[in-house]
Amino acid sequence: MKIALLTRNPKLYSHQRLITAAQARGHEIVPIDYLRCYMNITSKKPDVIYHGEKLKGFDAVIPRIAASHTFYGLAVLRQFEMMGVYPLNESVAIGRSRDKLRCLQLLARDGVGLPVTAFANDTTRTDDVIAMVGGAPVVIKLLEGTQGIGVVLGETHKSARSVIEAFHGAEVAILVQEFVKESEGRDIRAFVIGRRIVATMQRTGSKGDFRSNLHRGGTATEVELTQLEKTTALKACKSMGLNVAGVDMLRSDHGPVVMEVNSSPGLEGIEKTTKADVAEQIITFLEKNARPGRTKTRGAG
Repeated sequence: MKIALLTRNPKLYSHQRLITAAQARGHEIVPIDYLRCYMNITSKKPDVIYHGEKLKGFDAVIPRIAASHTFYGLAVLRQFEMMGVYPLNESVAIGRSRDKLRCLQLLARDGVGLPVTAFANDTTRTDDVIAMVGGAPVVIKLLEGTQGIGVVLGETHKSARSVIEAFHGAEVAILVQEFVKESEGRDIRAFVIGRRIVATMQRTGSKGDFRSNLHRGGTATEVELTQLEKTTALKACKSMGLNVAGVDMLRSDHGPVVMEVNSSPGLEGIEKTTKADVAEQIITFLEKNARPGRTKTRGAG
């Protein structure tokens, strides 16, 4: 196969692992900086042009699009889809997962366990919003934050109200969620490929930090999931229409609750913690599924 790897930085661990795994299995893989691509979107014959040349002959595309470049990255990915190139994750599915509000609405529709979440524009209803999610402490999240950035813990009603009103005053969209105190700064990452969970880890935040992201000093250990946790992770992935995802969950008193469905999950933490060869399994998935024109939007919404 000839595989396009859409990435701005091919030297990152995850991208190097994908390149190595693809080459080890006899495939050609080409890193492409999607921000340097351009296209004629009205042409009857869709093309993507890169460094002045049309990109041709690709069988599959692996999108590793940064959250800050979602709009343009997905436009490039859609053009590949129009050319009949098979995407590891489809543009519509990535768009769903990147929009935190839309993601939660779709998960709720499909009966996936979630933390109680509120969303409002009217600052006069701040007290009602805090009460809706069970009162302080509450978690306040930017709709476009990643890797724990833009996540604030409002420990008291007064501090939560101040943070919410400050964000609203700056016209920044936020979600307010219940604080699942019984998770004790820990979460679970289930790595899903196809309809199978291939690796799982439990992440624990650094001392004094309720966020468990490894990028923020957290630690990770391998963990065994319950049957309900496995079902929840697979259902969340299917709800988004993603082939590959990292599903982040908390263990609450009322069962597993999904915090995020990551459409470009990192490989370093999960591979080093579990010793699983996740990169090879991604390439194997493409070998089994990549066919010309096989792209179709899964699900609705």
